[in-house]
Amino acid sequence: MFSKIGLAAFKKDLTNIQRLCEFLDHPEKKFKSIHIAGTNGKGSVSHMLAAILQTAGYKSGLYTSPHLKDFRERIRIDGNMCSQEFVIDFTERIKPIIEEIDPSFFEITVAMAFEYFAEQKCEIAIVETGLGGRFDSTNIIVPELSVITNIGWDHVDILGNRLENIAFEKAGIIKPGVPVVVGEVLPETQPIFEQVSTEKNSPMSLASEKRQAISWSWEKVARRPAVHELVVEIAQQNKTDHQVYRLDLPGLYQTKNLVTVLETCTQLQHLGWNIEDADVKKGLQSAKKLTDLHGRWEVVQQNPLVVLDVAHNQDGIKILMEQVEITDHEHLHIIFGIVKDKELEQILPLFPKLADYYFTQANIPRSLEARLLKQAAEQFQLKGEVYRDVNSAIKAALTKASADDLILVCGSVFLVGDVEVVG
Repeated sequence: MFSKIGLAAFKKDLTNIQRLCEFLDHPEKKFKSIHIAGTNGKGSVSHMLAAILQTAGYKSGLYTSPHLKDFRERIRIDGNMCSQEFVIDFTERIKPIIEEIDPSFFEITVAMAFEYFAEQKCEIAIVETGLGGRFDSTNIIVPELSVITNIGWDHVDILGNRLENIAFEKAGIIKPGVPVVVGEVLPETQPIFEQVSTEKNSPMSLASEKRQAISWSWEKVARRPAVHELVVEIAQQNKTDHQVYRLDLPGLYQTKNLVTVLETCTQLQHLGWNIEDADVKKGLQSAKKLTDLHGRWEVVQQNPLVVLDVAHNQDGIKILMEQVEITDHEHLHIIFGIVKDKELEQILPLFPKLADYYFTQANIPRSLEARLLKQAAEQFQLKGEVYRDVNSAIKAALTKASADDLILVCGSVFLVGDVEVVG
């Protein structure tokens, strides 16, 4: 499976997922969907949309990857994970086809999600790609709407080392005649999206041209003083009135994801989905609660402030460090682990030199050994010690930190998933 072992598990072929779904009598054709790809933000966008649709009264499926703690996090309906009984029964049912075609772990999970959504009669499902788009196992659905959050540098060994190449792979989810929403565009990527959408006769909407965040603030939640909401004022094209949205996902980067989500909701309304503006606001204010999303500027302790964030690539780390800069703290402690296939020479310069570093690794084969990470970091004047796992690193940081310090755990979804000692 790619998430655990990397490139060796990736297949540029949809044959296995097609065979699996044929064996299951094509569950992918039995529910409506929204397909979401992108370098960063697709998980947050997926969860926010699921929360909004659930709030609007739709039985809403959600397929995301990877998981943090429990495999069943990947497959949810109305925020609830699929049952253990379903997973066991499904695995037994598909044994004959597994033995015949030897599918990957990811291919099996995608088929499992599609079967669950069909069996449970989901009215709509949010389906997040695993990697890329064109050859991603999720790319056998014909959705109501396709969404591409943004394009950045990640998985260059698979998707290509030019933004145009990466954009082309993500644009592979665009289906003939199916509208597409693109969140952020760059001069290198916009022509790719325009070309593919024109070739496929798919109306394209650029979210960043329709709306923009003009102000933001953090506000404490009444009766929960340790919890903050992100309050964002949005200006919309051709409208004089501004709208204010409150998000229970307080990461500043959610302002960009919010613009994508709002345009997606507008396009769904145009397609006939009954989503009221009040549903959008209520869903956004409870997205984390309704969908159980974790690891997005997640504050798990106060005094000292301990934050978990799954940022793991160049663009994600860059905006995460911007948030660190505007967060009040005395001294900074960064607990950092990463997987082997990341571009360290692009990522490490983004980290501040004035911080104590705790180099560690997640408990998966794909993790970069902490000792090697420390050696690489020292080339950029990032100083710290090596710890055998993230929990021993957190314990060390908590011992060293004062009440006004900030402890940040970042660099890998799997590293955040291993955290046990706080929360």
